Amino acid sequence: MPFVYRLQKVLEFRIRAKEQQLLVVQKAQQEVYMAEERIRQNNEEIRQTIQNKKTADFRMMEYYDNYLHHLWDKADALEQERKRVQAILDQEKQKLVKLEQAVKVVEKHKEKQREAYLEEQKAIELKQFSEIGVQRFFIHSREEAEEQELLEQLQKLENE
Repeated sequence: MPFVYRLQKVLEFRIRAKEQQLLVVQKAQQEVYMAEERIRQNNEEIRQTIQNKKTADFRMMEYYDNYLHHLWDKADALEQERKRVQAILDQEKQKLVKLEQAVKVVEKHKEKQREAYLEEQKAIELKQFSEIGVQRFFIHSREEAEEQELLEQLQKLENE
């Protein structure tokens, strides 16, 4: 009889939950990457604006200054957004770790149950072999006793 784990459905449920959480973590990681990319683009735009300001007409300086202030405010907002999505990512990773631990616990339990099952099967098999050996021993000793009896009867017949 093959090994059947009685908590297999629990294990499968926990594995599915872990896989779903992994997808959530991947989406959160993607959000962090996108936020970092927006920050990088904004920083590049600030750098480009500063570069253009150096070669611009003096009458445009106020517009450049206003635009730079706008970009710096945008950079602050983008940084706050990145921190927010990073915090969400960290929370989702913690959930994933807990789910992975839950799966490992059940898998370890399954392995222990499997080992116990194999030991039990070995014990049953050894008992069966032991019973077979005992039966063979009695059959063999009975046959030897019958042969001994036959030899004694033959000797009696020969002596008479």
